[in-house]
Amino acid sequence: MTERITKSMAKNIYYGGGLFALLIFAGLTFDTVKQIPERSNQVAMTESVVHGKSLWEKNNCVGCHTILGEGAYYAPELGNVFKRRGASDATTFKSFMQGWMAAQPLAIPDRRKMPQFNLTETEVNSLADFLIWTSKIDTNEWPPTIEG
Repeated sequence: MTERITKSMAKNIYYGGGLFALLIFAGLTFDTVKQIPERSNQVAMTESVVHGKSLWEKNNCVGCHTILGEGAYYAPELGNVFKRRGASDATTFKSFMQGWMAAQPLAIPDRRKMPQFNLTETEVNSLADFLIWTSKIDTNEWPPTIEG
């Protein structure tokens, strides 16, 4: 039996497949939008976190670093730096950040140099609060390793 696909059949397959794909896309979009409030950690957002995000953008940190997988791959991932360098303790992490930011640029040969941004103690603490907040977003275990 040699049955051929007619123009009408091809059109039905095209429109049916397109409609099916559109419905799948709409369903997945709805599911994603529904999950955002549960996973975004928005309830923990403070003025300090917002200020830290503003500093992140103003100093173009994403031009070198990645955060939650987005940005440049020149410098380390910072989505989990709170766990990695602060052992999930805010006081320890803020102390680390104060020392790290004050020590830049490090004079180590053959090492990528982070610029000195001359941030105040309050600004560094706000940046630390932003990174702490970011580390608590449910990212489905991203990044896959503690070192990013």
